[in-house]
Parts: sequence; C-alpha cells; structure tokens
Amino acid sequence: MAKSSYVSLEIGGRQGLPSDSLTRVPTPSLAELPIRRLTLRDLTACADLSENRGWPREEHKWSFLLTAGRGYGIDDPQGGLVAACVVTEYGPQGRPALAAIGMVLVAEQHARQGIGRRLMRHVISSMGITPLTLHATPYGRPLYEELGFKVTGQAEMLLGHFTAGGPESRVATRAATAEDLPTILRLDEEVFGADRTHIITRLPAFADQLCVAEEDGRLIGYAAAWPNMHTHVVGPLIARDTETAQALITTLAAHTDRPLRTDIDVRHTELLAWAKERGLASVVFNSVMTYGITELPGDGSRRFAPVTVAAG
Repeated sequence: MAKSSYVSLEIGGRQGLPSDSLTRVPTPSLAELPIRRLTLRDLTACADLSENRGWPREEHKWSFLLTAGRGYGIDDPQGGLVAACVVTEYGPQGRPALAAIGMVLVAEQHARQGIGRRLMRHVISSMGITPLTLHATPYGRPLYEELGFKVTGQAEMLLGHFTAGGPESRVATRAATAEDLPTILRLDEEVFGADRTHIITRLPAFADQLCVAEEDGRLIGYAAAWPNMHTHVVGPLIARDTETAQALITTLAAHTDRPLRTDIDVRHTELLAWAKERGLASVVFNSVMTYGITELPGDGSRRFAPVTVAAG
C-alpha cells in the first residue's frame, strides 16, 4: 500500500484547543491520485501545465484537442494538474481504427516519479486493441519505448519567416469553400487511412486559412494554417506531390506576416530542402512511434504534415 504524506494545518479557537495547536491531515501520495477525464473547464489548468514545463501556453490548441479528443489528467491537491495528456481517435465511433496520443506533460515538481508512466499505462489500457501513435521528443522517447512503442518514422519541425521565390507554380490553389468539404473529407480519409471527419470539419473554425489545390477541376491537395501563439502552424498538409505541397505552403504564407511552423515527414526530402531555402530553419526532430501496428495506415507519399503532432 502506498504511503500517505501529511500537511500540517493550524486549527485555533475550537473545542478548547489552543490557537497554536496543530493537526496532521493526510493527503494522498502521487500514486493514489485518481486519473480523470479532462474537459474544457480544465483549459486554463492545461495551459498552466504547459507553461510549467517551459512550453507555450497554446490555449487555442488545447481547446481544439479537448473538444475533438479525450483529455486525461491528475489533479494536484495543491491546485492545478500534476499531469495531463490527450487522446484523439480516428475511424468509426466506438470502433476506432487508430488513436493518437499527445500533450503528455508532467509538472516539473512531480517529474521523474513515475507519473508519466502511470498515465500512459492508463491510456494504453483504456484503448484496448486500438492501434496507437504519437510523436515523441528525444526526452520522451525512452519512456515510450519502455511501454512498447516502436519508432516507425520521423518528423522535422521547421520554423521561420517564409520568403517566396523561384519560378511561378503551375499548380492552381484557392481558398476552400463549404462546397469543398465533402471532397476534402474523401481525400483526407484516403491519404490518412482513417476517417478524420471530427477533425477536418473543425478546421474552418480552428484555422485562419484553409486552401485547396486543383487540377482540371479535381482536388489534388489541401492545407490549413492555424494560429499558435506568435506563429501560424501549417497542417494538415495533404498533397498529390511535392510541387502541390509547395504551392499550398506558398499560398498560406502569402496571407500571414507571422513566422510559419510545420512538422514535415523526413521522407519528403525535396520539400524540406525547398522550405529551408525559403527561410524555415530546423528546430527539432521528433520520432513517429506506433503501438500495435508496424506502420501508419494510409499513403505516406501524400501525407506531408499533421494537423499537429499532438493529434497525428
């Protein structure tokens, strides 16, 4: 049985006790604190936890993830959260084909005490036989490997002010309309390998820009740029080929003064080199990991960047 820790509370003026009397009130140990579902009411606490670990607060992203996915957290008896994460499911409701785990955070003062491991084991158990995926930082990768996740890919985060250049693209792009949504959904499921309707239908409200690429009236790609603190994040980025991906990024960049950030699958070497030539610099490499499957479903040749690494 886990031991309890104690805090001292000063009680005075009751039942004849002197004002300086102390009573010891037990508080649960970290191992005893329950894991619960998070909701939008926990948005500020989630943002505080991000800030505690030196991440941006990212309230806009947290709000998106908490509504499109399921949050899990552990409350700190002293206030705030000890730990949190979000799980986003894809595929038929009740029978997901894939689930992405993201925003796995443990407060600095509670780090290296097994809390992250306990939270991840809870999530893995709750998902049953559903295949899982996540993007792991170099710091988090050892824990995920210990839990049975395997590295199946890698993404390179790029950040910077985009500078247009080179020959004019032959790919036609335009702002997406409501009439494009059914076609975007069909293309996205084909490329991603699972239904993401609950994610894609939220993009018009979540993103500042949503554009499509066409050829002969046929949709061959789409991309969004959504606000995250002082940047615009490009994602998702689905495209027939590198030239189409370049045209979509160029279109999004032309309508913002903010730095662009995106996470490109490292297999797309041509797009990475092109983006770096236009001002985006490498920030970090994250490992794409899976649990229960040996590789991600869908068509990786047309999947250039995720909505966010937290949601796959």
